[in-house]
Amino acid sequence: SQYSAVDTNPLSVYIMQPIWNKIIKIVPLWIAPNLLTFSGFVMILVNYFLISFYDWDYTASGTSPGLVPTWVWLFSAFTTFCAYALDSIDGKHARRTQSSTPLGELFDHGLDSWATSIFVLSFFSVCSRDNGKTGVSVYTMYIYLSIVLFNFMCSHWEKYNTGVLFLPWGYDISQVVLIAAYLLTGALGVEVWQKPFLFGYYITDALVILLIGFSLFLSFPQTLYNIHRAHLKKTLKNESLYEGLLPLVSPLLLFVLLTVWVVLSPSNILAKQPRLFLWMVGVAFSNVICKVIICQMSSTRPERFHWFLFPLALVVYAAISGLLGWTEEAVLAVLTALVTAAHVHFGVCVGRQLSEHLNIYIFSLKKRVQE
Repeated sequence: SQYSAVDTNPLSVYIMQPIWNKIIKIVPLWIAPNLLTFSGFVMILVNYFLISFYDWDYTASGTSPGLVPTWVWLFSAFTTFCAYALDSIDGKHARRTQSSTPLGELFDHGLDSWATSIFVLSFFSVCSRDNGKTGVSVYTMYIYLSIVLFNFMCSHWEKYNTGVLFLPWGYDISQVVLIAAYLLTGALGVEVWQKPFLFGYYITDALVILLIGFSLFLSFPQTLYNIHRAHLKKTLKNESLYEGLLPLVSPLLLFVLLTVWVVLSPSNILAKQPRLFLWMVGVAFSNVICKVIICQMSSTRPERFHWFLFPLALVVYAAISGLLGWTEEAVLAVLTALVTAAHVHFGVCVGRQLSEHLNIYIFSLKKRVQE
């Protein structure tokens, strides 16, 4: 199916697009668009692991400001900007080199589905964890991450039903806010987040309220409206309600299982290992969404239950019933490693199959020689 996306965000249309159109001119024509996409993703990962190294349990900013060196925040602003730029120009570059393929679309959105959670997890280091005075609680982090992922899911669920990807306004705004937040932290130190900003509220509170407001009152209603409009115009991809709602089953069950674990964990797993747990949430979610993106691109019906729900359900049951006992953290670590490995393996396999099927290389514009 032909890729179609609609972007109506004024920030994107009037400010960012002209910048990207300038930047794209410097990119050599022999560079493959997927290389741009992948480089951006690698920068996000490097940044995430760098912050994790200085702030594994999200307490650095709250307990002893200065634990994370200033250059790390400035580096974060730089990598976030680069990733944002690369993610914004990869499609333009593909059209410029006449190399737009379904592989490129899947590669771009698939990595985005993973990067979305990594952006959020890196940003939590700025706010820091609740220490009784300032910071956000690990539960707020979990809800915050879930809302961001829910938003991401909505735009792809909408595309699954309408065939058009309406780019969520939140994307450009969140990227600009992230870059500004890192620059602010680099310039003024993490203390800037720990002083009340207006009427006794902290900047972090304002950001959380903004995010929830954006999702629930802008993005989600917009998604429902676009689907409703397609229904009236009779351009819906799926006529039955069951077919239309099918992609939501796995993500919602995933969220329910994870939330049960968070709330009923005997050892309070989220408070003990927020970094591991939230990373696992992001990876599992990304895998579920990638399958929806593939179904939407190939016009196939998504499976009702994603395979990961079964081992997860077992682990959650074992954890909340007390069967795991003191091994709960170790089991979470193993589960996280397995899910991450499975997701990377899945990505590599799909990329390989598509590149062979379409007779192209993933990271090169050279054509494959027919065997």
